[in-house]
This record gives sequence, C-alpha cells and structure tokens, in this order.
Amino acid sequence: MDLLQRTIYRLEEGGGIRYMRVALVILGTLLIATSYNWRLWQNFGTQEAMDSAQLARNIATGQGYTTQFIRPLSMYLVQKSQGGVVPIQTDGKADPLRIRGAHPDLANPPVYPVVLAGLMKVLPFRYAVPEQPQPFWSVQGQFARYQPDFLITVFNQLLFFGLVFCVYRLAGRLFNPTLAVASAVLLLGTELLWRFSTSGLSTMLLLLLFTSLSWTLVRFSQETAAPEQHKYRLIWLAAIAGLWVGIGALTRYSFGWLIIPVAVFLGLVANRQRVAVVAAAILVFAALLTPWVIRNVSVGSLPFGIATYAVFENSGDQYGLQRSLEPQVPSRVTTVFRVKLAAVAREILQNDLPALGGTWLTAFFLAGLLVPISNVPARHLRNFLAGCLPLLIIVQALGRTQLSTDSPVVNSENQLILLLPLVIVFGTSLFLLLLDQVEGVVAEFKTPAIAAFVVVVSLPLLLSLTGQRRPPLSYPPYYPPFIQTFSGWLQPTQLTMSDIPWAVAWYGQRQSVWLTPNTGKDFEAINSYQKPVTLVHLSSRTLDQGLLSQLTRGTDNWIKLAMTAFSSKDRLVPFGLPFAYFNYQQMIFCDSQRWLLPTRGSASEQHGSGRPGPAPPADR
Repeated sequence: MDLLQRTIYRLEEGGGIRYMRVALVILGTLLIATSYNWRLWQNFGTQEAMDSAQLARNIATGQGYTTQFIRPLSMYLVQKSQGGVVPIQTDGKADPLRIRGAHPDLANPPVYPVVLAGLMKVLPFRYAVPEQPQPFWSVQGQFARYQPDFLITVFNQLLFFGLVFCVYRLAGRLFNPTLAVASAVLLLGTELLWRFSTSGLSTMLLLLLFTSLSWTLVRFSQETAAPEQHKYRLIWLAAIAGLWVGIGALTRYSFGWLIIPVAVFLGLVANRQRVAVVAAAILVFAALLTPWVIRNVSVGSLPFGIATYAVFENSGDQYGLQRSLEPQVPSRVTTVFRVKLAAVAREILQNDLPALGGTWLTAFFLAGLLVPISNVPARHLRNFLAGCLPLLIIVQALGRTQLSTDSPVVNSENQLILLLPLVIVFGTSLFLLLLDQVEGVVAEFKTPAIAAFVVVVSLPLLLSLTGQRRPPLSYPPYYPPFIQTFSGWLQPTQLTMSDIPWAVAWYGQRQSVWLTPNTGKDFEAINSYQKPVTLVHLSSRTLDQGLLSQLTRGTDNWIKLAMTAFSSKDRLVPFGLPFAYFNYQQMIFCDSQRWLLPTRGSASEQHGSGRPGPAPPADR
C-alpha cells in the first residue's frame, strides 16, 4: 500500500505527469504513423527514390559509387571527360562509355545514398520478392509491399520525428511553450510531410539540415547580443552554419545556393569580425564541396554532373537531354534562362507559394512579415526566411524539369518545402498574437481556440486517414515481381534498355539504359559498338501515350516501332530482338524466348522463377 501511495504521489507531484505526457505524445505519434503506413503507404513511385536506393545498394555491396541506371547523357559526359586519353579497358576491350563494367554515377550527390548504404548494412534488407505471400507484405494473398521500400520509409519517418522535436525546441527557444507545442503538433499534422516521408526522397534529411542551420543562426544572433563574447565563438558558429549548408549541398545540389543568404545574414547580424565570420562559413562550405566537384569533373567533365543540365530542361520535354547520346545545348543561354524563369516563376507564385506545405498557414506567415517582432533572434530568423524565399523561387523555377510533371509537389525539385517547418512556426505565432488581441476572449477559451486551429489546419491529414484506403502498390507501371522476373532471364552482366530503367536497376538489379529518343541511330550506337542490348522493356509509361499522335511523329518512335513489331512476325529483327512478350501492360523484346528457359543470375535467385510473377492485387 505504501508503495502504491508513493507511486501515485510521484505521478502527481514528483514530475510523473510530465513523463506521462511524453509517453502519450510518443504513443499518439506512433499511432498516427501506424495508421498512415497501414492505410496510405505506397511503394516508391518516383524515379529519384529508386535511383538513390539502387545507388545506395551498390555502395553497401562494395561496388563503389556506381549505378545500374544509365542515362545516355551520363555516357556522353564520361566519354567527354577522357579527352584524348586512351579509353578505359574492360575485359580487354575499349570501354569509352564505361557500360561494359560498372558505370560511375553522375546524377546524385553523395550524402543521402551513403546514409542509405549505412542503413542497408545495419538492417536486414530483403531485395527478393518472396514466392509465397507474406502476411504484412501482401494484400488479399498477393504481393503488395516491397520490404526495402518500407524500411527506407521508416528511416525517413524517424527523421521526420526528429524534425518535429527540433522545431519544438527551436520554437520554445524563440517564443514560448504554447507556441512550441502548437507548432510541433501542426508539423506532425501536415499531410504533405507524411507523403514526403514515404516517398523515399532525401527531403526529410534536408528539412532536418535546414532546421539545424536555422538553429545555428539563432545561436549566432543571440551570441552577438551577449554582453561577454568568446573571442572565436562567432567564427565557430559561422563555420558550423557553412558546414550545414555544405552537407545540404552534398545531399541536394540546389541546397548550396543557401550559402548566399547565410553569408548575408552573418555579415549583417555580426557586430564585429564581419569579414572573418563570413569567410569562415564560405571556406567550410567550399572545403566540403570541392573534393566532390573535383571527382565529378574527373569522371564526368562537369562540376555537378547531370544536374548541370537541369537549367536547359523543361517540364514536359520527356527528359530529352538526359536520354540523348549527343545533347544539344541552346546557343543563347541567357534567353533560355529568361524565358524559363518567367514562365515557371509565374506558376510558382500563383500555385506553389500560396499552397506551400498544402496548408493555408502560409498566408499567416506572409502576413506576419508586416508585423514587427520585438524578439531580436526571432526577427533575424524571419528576415533570413524572407531572404531565402525569392532565392528558392528562382532556383526552383530554373531547375524544374519533367520530374515535376511526373510527380507534382512530391519531388526533389520542390525547394519551397524547405521553409515549411519555420513557416508553420511564424504563422502560428501570428495566430496566437491575433488571438491575444481579440477582445472578450478569456484565458479559459484560448486553449480550445488553439486546439480548433490545430484541427482545422490538420484536416487534410485527418481526412486522408479516415478516407478510402490507398493501394500500397505503385502500379502501373511499377510492379516489382514482374521486373524481377524478366530481369532474372538475364545474366548480371547483360544490358537492358527500358523506359523506366531506375525501376529495373532497383527492383531487378540489372544494368539498364534509358530508352533513347532516337530508336535507330542511338540504339545502334550502343548495341553494335559498345555493348549488346539483350532486352528492351516498354512499360505503360510509353505504351499508354496517345497512339495516333505518336504514330504521326515520324519513323524514330518507340510507340510506332513497338506497335509495328507486335503486329508483325518480324518483331525487332533489325535490332536483333526477334521475340516479344506482353504482360501487365508491359512489353518485352528479347534475343530469344527467355521466359521459357530456366532462370539465371542473381535476380533469378531472388524471385525463384523465370516465369511471370503473380498478378498485381485485384484492387488495382
């Protein structure tokens, strides 16, 4: 009895209530995560997620920074980097494009793939699709969830929870506990962030880095106001700020542009040692980035690899530059920049900015820019966000490509999402300020008013959780069992060509070249002179295009070639692929009827059968 009484006393008076609240918060967060993953989670549905994952697996398995998703543009850059030097030899043969062996990756900065590689070393990733349905990984007795995709999702959701905690601490440091709790709950209730957490993209890691950068800038602002300053503390904090930007740039190149507002912030806020603090940030940033830039130049002739060409691409061009063995860069570069910036920036200002984060809290943030803040560090941080906003709009506009068309909002080109956590903090601060100024609102009604505000802002997530259950499979076009099946028809060293090569590389573990826009010349350049293409794969991504419009676009067209081949006995005889197979809204052209032969190579060991895998779930 005494023990029970002491326990109750500790819970009521000895701080036990605090631990109970923490436990309830953790339980509630896990409940939301479980509900979301059970009802709304899907396998990867973006090119970038699968590309990063397959690259990470290559790193984890000791293959180095190499990729099985081969872009024709990457082959062009690799060949260009060799200049007049004798081409690299593979198995005694010239390999100027480096596709006979392992192909170096020129598309992804290293941090996120390396982090995922470490995760793959620690956790039991199972890349094989099991022959027999497993309870959690299947729906209605058929394959539905790919285990590696789910493990990467869980990792990103842990980063999301870390982000919520950091925002809570930062808001509490700048304002008060009430605003900190409200901001954390609103962040946790943002449906768009949950979608990013399950996308497999590096966005969650970048959000955490941006929040860490903001925390460092707040510390820097507070240190400048301290009566006694350590001689080198401002320089150390500036160096840490440069470190965060450098790590962010090595996670996503566009993040590196933030060194400009960071340098401006440090120079304006510092009351002394201005040159030293700005130099410290820039030098640390440059020191981190320089080795990787040197690597890219030596391997692919450009400092940022394929990303360097992003400004020349447009949404809706079907990745024309990346799929070309001989890319044509416009001669009037400034005109291209001006036209693209004007067109895309207008769309961002009209659509993306007002709906930042999928919530109307952005309106509170933008209106709050006109409201003075007496808290100096908070004012400095808000000014920093205001400076980042136009810069990120320009970066997002110039960097927009077909990726934004394939996956609107949830893509790596969404730069404005970086500001969302702090937009929520400052938007909430304006709401609480307005609530305090409303006459007649007594203290007892403020808590229910804040709760109602949180519920209304979180309605998109609540409605998603209570709405129709989303099929967990991103099909069409991605169906891992079938991709692993036709990949198992090939030896690990044989080459494929596909319109979704990132999926063939991730799910099938086979080297796959992106389908070239020129069906004749480019295919011949690879197949006859570099490495034979054993299999061509066309998914619904290509086959679902408008038939009439594609048939009238000329001879060099995969749709026209596929339809002609599928309706004739010749198939793709001129390409040395006379046999065709059609299933799951996908078409395969092979050098032989491999689907009738025993499986071979590692992919066959994964799936266990050379014949087509199980059909997609019925609800798809």
